[in-house]
Amino acid sequence: MEEDLLNLKKQLMEKDDEIAALKKQLQAMHQTSNSIQEDLHDHVSTLSPLHNLSLTNDHIMRYSRQLLLPELGVKGQINLSNTSVLVVGCGGLGCPLTLYLVAAGIGRLGLLDYDEVELSNLHRQVLHTEQSQGLPKAQSAAQTLHRINSAVHCVPYHLQLSSENALQLIQQYDIVADCSDNVPTRYLVNDACVLIGKPLVSASALRMEGQLTVYNYDGGPCYRCIYPVPPPPETVTNCSDGGVLGVVPGIMGCLQALEVLKIASGQKSSFGQQLLMFDGQDGRFRSIKLRAKQAGCAVCGETPTVTELQDYESFCGSAATDKCRRLNLLSTEQRISVQEYKSIVNSLTPHLLLDVRPKVEVDICHLPTSINISLASLEECKTDQVNLLKKKIDELKQQISAESQVLVFVVCKLGNDSQKAVQILEKMSGTELDRITVKDITGGLMAWANKIDPNFPQY
Repeated sequence: MEEDLLNLKKQLMEKDDEIAALKKQLQAMHQTSNSIQEDLHDHVSTLSPLHNLSLTNDHIMRYSRQLLLPELGVKGQINLSNTSVLVVGCGGLGCPLTLYLVAAGIGRLGLLDYDEVELSNLHRQVLHTEQSQGLPKAQSAAQTLHRINSAVHCVPYHLQLSSENALQLIQQYDIVADCSDNVPTRYLVNDACVLIGKPLVSASALRMEGQLTVYNYDGGPCYRCIYPVPPPPETVTNCSDGGVLGVVPGIMGCLQALEVLKIASGQKSSFGQQLLMFDGQDGRFRSIKLRAKQAGCAVCGETPTVTELQDYESFCGSAATDKCRRLNLLSTEQRISVQEYKSIVNSLTPHLLLDVRPKVEVDICHLPTSINISLASLEECKTDQVNLLKKKIDELKQQISAESQVLVFVVCKLGNDSQKAVQILEKMSGTELDRITVKDITGGLMAWANKIDPNFPQY
């Protein structure tokens, strides 16, 4: 009993010490607040009429840690509160970007995204939650950001940015941040920013890598100066196709926020003519100098040919979406639906099912009767893989009549890589491979999951 009393007394003494320490911290915070308030009065008298706002005591307490920075100070904080930013895309990049802009006290934030929250978003899009599924991303982001800083005016736009609305939207904001994941939108946002004269902070992330630069800023180049011609659609990979580790867009979005805050507060950006490249696998950053603004640029050059917004999907040959792209490389005779393939399976027709996805995707899910030879192996004509295919075809030939063709059906995730594989196999027909009829399964395994087997995993 006596020992219990001693323990209780000891615990009470420890709590008393904690309370005393907290009181000292509170007193120090009040002293810091008073000091910053005096600094505010010293600065406000020197501000131009454009920056005649003042900070409340609550603002001073909220932003005290950044107000103490000589690079920012009171004037920089007031600049932030006077600045508006339009964020195009509330996904993996836009979520950390907007979170830190709101936390830092940006004045007004436009949140533009046409999409809705899905379960596959949550590993990287940190403003959204399980309860947000089905909500417009712009609305979900605005709700979360309001809980972080209710003083910031967040304006959600649940719509697709287009040539018809881009100029009207962008002209309402001081800075634009491009967090999209498709080429047509990058050209659209760039051209609108050049035509209106807005700086564009742009970033991208894929797999374990990221890039960041600032376009149309301080006499620097625009996106078209660096990329005057869009890449072929079949060479473009986005996160839906190639994957991404969630922390990578998180890092790039934070770096975007840093550059936006520097520009908004009156500092200079570090990447007006620099491309920052991040390699998450090796944990390394490197920066390369971009070529200067081009006199012959179609939109920002001396004699521009782009003086109004265009049809960017036609210009790029791809859709303005970050969803998995849909290619159409084959004729209808070269493709079959998943329902038709299901009938072939049910009829026990001898055939070969070739899955051309990378092994990492095959490990996630696959049809049990398929063999896996990746598209990359076919493109490189890897001897061991081609020999495996020949062996499987020869085995099938023994099951059918000598005059019959061996049926080869090619599948991938969405029916894009499988079309490329069909083209390769058709070129091999009659040389490396004999007596084969090759067809692609339209829509791939995700179509199989949606239309044939609802229990098949989707990713």
